Amino acid sequence: MRENRLRTLWKSGGAAVNGWLAIPNSFSAETMAHQGWDSLTIDLQHGMVDYQAMLPMLQAISTTDTVPVVRVPWLEPGILMKTLDAGAYGVICPMVNTREDAQKLVAYTHYAPRGTRSFGPVRALLYGGVDYPEQANDTIVTFAMIETAKALDNLDDILSVEGLDAIYIGPSDLSLALGCRPVFDEVDPKAAEAIDHILARAKAHGVVAGIHNGTPEGALARIAKGFQFVTVSSDARLMAAGAQQVVAKMRAKVAPASAGGY
Repeated sequence: MRENRLRTLWKSGGAAVNGWLAIPNSFSAETMAHQGWDSLTIDLQHGMVDYQAMLPMLQAISTTDTVPVVRVPWLEPGILMKTLDAGAYGVICPMVNTREDAQKLVAYTHYAPRGTRSFGPVRALLYGGVDYPEQANDTIVTFAMIETAKALDNLDDILSVEGLDAIYIGPSDLSLALGCRPVFDEVDPKAAEAIDHILARAKAHGVVAGIHNGTPEGALARIAKGFQFVTVSSDARLMAAGAQQVVAKMRAKVAPASAGGY
């Protein structure tokens, strides 16, 4: 079966640099995949992407060694299983708040006897290889998002679920849940304390910790703390930032056209 480079990186103690795809387009996904990201996450929750757009995006990512990951909209077995059948090598599930939620997530993403995933790997066989059915349980990576006060209360119960490979912190939702500003990097002290606590408990349980970041500086600081999966910005934000830089340089030298009149 095709190697999951996330697992290889983590086993060596390294950190994966993850890109984020919110634009529902295979060419933009292919372009991002050729830039050297360790993994790319297609966002079905808050991105402008549905299943039909996701499939050609996964195919586009497959033109590189970048690991394809999908954030599903919710803890729902149908979309989790279809996403894996389409060839995702990792899934990120939002709003996992209890041990029961985490157990369901693991069950939905693993074949029997370790779970309840229905068999039908369609494109996953093409991407992963003919031995996908035998190797998938030990190759796919399952992330639970920790982003609520309830999840914090149940953190050790969630982290102790067998088969949960990683957790992923959504700093904005976590901050909102704690009465703080919804930001990625320079979070308020209460949210920063919670993030450090989640990281420490994940390490204690041998679970990989991931987090969303707005800037490379923020991501590098979190790698230094021990995070092994860091997302930096997104395709839409990177496109906007690049365009803003070009326009700002042009506007500094060229006056904008006047409106109206001849």
